[in-house]
Amino acid sequence: MTDETDTVHTPESAHEGHEHLSPDFVRAVLELVEAGEIEAAREKVEPLHPADIADLVELTPGDQRQALAAAIAGLIDGDVLSEMNDWVRDELIEALDPHEVADIAAELDTDDAVAIIEDMEEEDQRAVLRALDPDDRAAIEEALSYPEESAGRLMQRELIAVPEHWTVGDVLDFLRKTEDLATDFWEIFVVDPGHKPVGTCALSWILRTPRAVSMSDVMKREQTLIPVEMDQEEVALKFQKYALISAAVVDDSGRLVGMITVDDIVHIISEEAGEDALLLSGAGDGDINEPVRDSYLARVRWLIANLFTALVASSIIALFGGAIEQMVALAVLMPIVASVGGNAGTQTMAIVVRALATNQLTQSNTVRTIRREILVALLNGGTIAVLLGIGAAVVFANAALGGVIAAAIVINILVAGLAGVLVPVTLDRMGQDPAVASSVFVTMVTDSMGFLAFLGLAVAAGLAG
Repeated sequence: MTDETDTVHTPESAHEGHEHLSPDFVRAVLELVEAGEIEAAREKVEPLHPADIADLVELTPGDQRQALAAAIAGLIDGDVLSEMNDWVRDELIEALDPHEVADIAAELDTDDAVAIIEDMEEEDQRAVLRALDPDDRAAIEEALSYPEESAGRLMQRELIAVPEHWTVGDVLDFLRKTEDLATDFWEIFVVDPGHKPVGTCALSWILRTPRAVSMSDVMKREQTLIPVEMDQEEVALKFQKYALISAAVVDDSGRLVGMITVDDIVHIISEEAGEDALLLSGAGDGDINEPVRDSYLARVRWLIANLFTALVASSIIALFGGAIEQMVALAVLMPIVASVGGNAGTQTMAIVVRALATNQLTQSNTVRTIRREILVALLNGGTIAVLLGIGAAVVFANAALGGVIAAAIVINILVAGLAGVLVPVTLDRMGQDPAVASSVFVTMVTDSMGFLAFLGLAVAAGLAG
């Protein structure tokens, strides 16, 4: 399996790529394809960077993608597919022969080849694997044996590992004379006779060290090792925390089996951040290229869940129907109480979900975090309560009503702060993704408590019977 060679993408070429992908450029290419001027279309697309070609395919309407792909088939290689949106890439791969997919996969590092093959139907996947060279097939099959979104799926096997008894000169000679080596690497891993990593050495150190010096003297023994089954989100956190460029991946016995580089981690960080934001809203994958049916199924279940939680809040309002009939001001003001509480809960929840995702919030500081959010809630509640209480008292010429809504605001924002912490933390302790269902439960709590506190206090204060 050969290594991918990236085109140098300078700021100028990036700017040009942006201009190339203007609506006029996309339209011009598609018009050439539709007119049958295939060669002209290829000439227009050929100068683009692989990432820009991927964008061009994604920007093309779905019913025209196959025609475009056929016209520029020779330009859609492994580098382009690895940059492409998952849904669009799967659509194109389905139209390719297994041998064509195998040829593309063979051009890529193992991690990128796995990304292309792993989402294929099992039968198609087997056909592609059969078409690969034995060494490539074995590497990809091993990667596919690891859990999804794990370091084993993410890592690449193309790395440089040398024994610790070698000298710097031995390493330099090895790098210059060996043809089948990784093209892009930033450090060399030093291993013992059992192929277990004992240190790492940056290329800059090797280049600046005399040839006679032993690798055991120049290498750094402290290194961050990534277990092969570690979740990719945890891997990304380690790269962020320790400012890593690359890291060794080890199996259960501690043997070096691959490495992960920072370019892969950039994608993971972006994906995980976007995924959490979409899960909080219940929008599924949130991909504009996702089929309508899949988007519908992903979103409707949370809307149905919201429907049932809204019924809880409605039933509380129904309990105070008589009071609302006697004093219309209650109906005017109660949505404000629920809305302010909901926003406060969402703020806290977003902070807590992010803290859980980045390992900033653990069992050791949960109580401290709850105390902090209670203090913030009291300060926020007090500020909003004063403003809204005075406003309601002046507008409705009723000081008691102003006092009731002020007290209800404080109670609901306090409850919102607690719910914003406790709901995601509880889901996390139960082994569930706190981003998935937190918003539904927090909204239910803040709406229900807002209505209950406001209407209950109004009745207790004698504002309505």
